[in-house]
Amino acid sequence: MIPVLIISFTVISVFFLDRWENKHCKAIFNWVPAILLAYLIPAAISMLIGEDFANADIHWFSKTYFIPFAIVAVMSSLSINQLKSIGWKPIAVFVIGSFWIAVFPIMLAFVLLDTSFVANLLIHQEYWKGLPPIVGSWIGGSTSQLVLKELVECPENIFLTVLVIDNILVNIWTILMFQGIKKTDRLNHFFKISNLTMPENIDEQKEKKTHPVLTFIVLLSSILLVNNFIDSFIVKVIVVSIIGLLFSNLIKKWNINFALRIGSILILLVMAILGLKLKFSTIEFDIAFLGFLVAWLFSHLVIMLLAAKFLNVSIAWVPIASMANVGGIATAPAVTAAYEKKWMPHAILLAILSMATGTLWGLLTIFLFKTFLL
Repeated sequence: MIPVLIISFTVISVFFLDRWENKHCKAIFNWVPAILLAYLIPAAISMLIGEDFANADIHWFSKTYFIPFAIVAVMSSLSINQLKSIGWKPIAVFVIGSFWIAVFPIMLAFVLLDTSFVANLLIHQEYWKGLPPIVGSWIGGSTSQLVLKELVECPENIFLTVLVIDNILVNIWTILMFQGIKKTDRLNHFFKISNLTMPENIDEQKEKKTHPVLTFIVLLSSILLVNNFIDSFIVKVIVVSIIGLLFSNLIKKWNINFALRIGSILILLVMAILGLKLKFSTIEFDIAFLGFLVAWLFSHLVIMLLAAKFLNVSIAWVPIASMANVGGIATAPAVTAAYEKKWMPHAILLAILSMATGTLWGLLTIFLFKTFLL
């Protein structure tokens, strides 16, 4: 009962504080996002009352119901038909950036194979298990990050290190992308980009959408049905992802916006439950690991700049695609607006595409590590 009360308090508090139009509160959430706060509060409460809820039944319930529910909700917010309006070249820049995020860790690990960083930190201390959640965070956002954390069984101390460093890097990266997109015209000239055509306008859903209650019932029913037939977590993740895509692309009046809101609340819920496992005494920090992540992130930018040059597409799509990956559905359109407000809906679509594909890219990273390094 106590874990349920802690989680309920955390989710309700974070949800409303994140939406409170108070300048001091907004300033806090600019640097400590809701997802991180939802993870830390349950851990702090558990420490204060001197209880250990690492083995509470709510963890099984979260993995069985809440995580699949979050996945199917997020996946059902992606309309493949709307993606066509962006054009294949900006999407190609985005996909190349995602691919690089997924494969760079194993490539650099090979280069540094004989160093203590790989042999001791990544392998012996199991810091490699923190890399798939980073892939999930940078491509798919919190949903993919949580799924991959469970799939790879990332230790809580490493996961918190990843969360803190990731949060710092993303905030710095957002500032850099804001400044970078303002220099688009100069960069287009420098890279000799000639194709500066605007993407097509996105067709909005004009017809009445499915009622929120019906949308919720359909999503919940799909999870109950899948749980009834599938036991494997990884198979379940793949199946509910496909089901979510079918909902958004085959049901003509599917309520995409409501499904995305459900997904965001479930992500807070799952993160808060994971926070019950966290013990602050186990937190560690390694400067070499931070350097690894910085090199990883900047190489992602370089590879997308080269892709934009090769495809002859506006350099503006590089920070937009990068923020759709690394920043997500909130920051991608904000960065886009600094250059061209008409492209904001396209940035949101790329961010949703990122959310839909992050888990698959993370699975590729896990496969590469287990096949070639471990």
